[in-house]
Amino acid sequence: MSQVVVVGAGLAGLVAARHLAVDGVDVRVLERRDEVGGRVRSVHADGYTFDRGFQVLFTAYPAARRELDFDALDLRYFTGGATIAHPGRRSVLADPLDNLGDLTETLFNTDVRTTDKLRLFRLQRRLGKLDFPDCFDRGPDQSIEAYLAEQGFSRRFVDNFAAPFYGGITLDRSLSTDAGVFRYTFKALSEGKTAVPADGMGAITAQLAERARAAGATVELDTRVESLDAHNDGVSVETDGESIDADGAVVATDPPTAAELTGVDDVPAGTKGCVTQYYSLPGHIDLDTGKKILLNAASADPNQIAPLSAVAPEYAPDDRTLVSATWLGEGDRADDDELAARGREVLESWYPERRFDDFRCVRTERIDVAQFDQPPGFRTDLPAVDAPEGPVVLAGDYTRWSSIQGALESGRVAADRLQ
Repeated sequence: MSQVVVVGAGLAGLVAARHLAVDGVDVRVLERRDEVGGRVRSVHADGYTFDRGFQVLFTAYPAARRELDFDALDLRYFTGGATIAHPGRRSVLADPLDNLGDLTETLFNTDVRTTDKLRLFRLQRRLGKLDFPDCFDRGPDQSIEAYLAEQGFSRRFVDNFAAPFYGGITLDRSLSTDAGVFRYTFKALSEGKTAVPADGMGAITAQLAERARAAGATVELDTRVESLDAHNDGVSVETDGESIDADGAVVATDPPTAAELTGVDDVPAGTKGCVTQYYSLPGHIDLDTGKKILLNAASADPNQIAPLSAVAPEYAPDDRTLVSATWLGEGDRADDDELAARGREVLESWYPERRFDDFRCVRTERIDVAQFDQPPGFRTDLPAVDAPEGPVVLAGDYTRWSSIQGALESGRVAADRLQ
């Protein structure tokens, strides 16, 4: 193919554009927003960096290692494990091989039994022997909850750690997501780091856009694609400003738009959302969690709190501390002030020895479509990359699984399939 239109400048579209351009294809990327990024974007305001909801990069993801320049992203790293928070008390669960400083607290953590800690260690070693693709192909189709029970983990471990921790990863605290997602992400967590770029998660898509342009692709913003028609000679793309004829197209939009443009019925319709609020605290407040996320073991209101500026000082002014709190779903439809009041109440209950007089909610991000539903066996129902008629392919995590890994990988697969 000599000319290809890529609809959408998110992770998948930008990766597809670069691979096609490297192979000599004339590529035009059309993005309806005034910036690239899709769901992976950042806003800089008043000295703060706000990501589009709480997002992190798992550096062990194979597609991330292949498509991204980690050094240029200037990554900042979370410490592995987490702080389990209850009203009035907190405990640490971490891999002591990752940070010897966590050894004592992990060994004496009473929220997780010693037998469960040993099971985690054995599971880490067992999954380490798998290749990443095999993580989805081991065992029957079952939920994360069923898989953990099969591995012998106690209800106490599930309630105190697995539910809030994997609730944050899958936006599903009930752990009804396919167990393959658990195996893949657990292996990634064990073999790599959890990070954010110093300039925010939006730096990832900015880098991908730069690399696509360097390969020869053009990226056009504020350009909405109204329709796409495949025919014997290629595709006709109607935008809000012109008609474009091309030899092929990559549809790399959100699932509803992809279904509308291509007519593919298998594009996932069920989605999960979340609400993330950003709180600014005085710079002298220490949440005593280091660079670990705080898991709400008592309830999902909120599910977790992340010490963002402790991990990446660039996320906040020098005299302030920035943390984020994330609710799964729509935050019970509470308004921003109600959620902020709840966020403060939870912090005060976890830290009764501290005062939060200068607590400020500085931003709220409501994400209606953060992930698509991934029940046990979901992959058999996903659309094929070449499901659309004619020289049109799909690129998006909904052709693989809901993750940065899935999005990046789908872009490469789409580019390969189109040629």
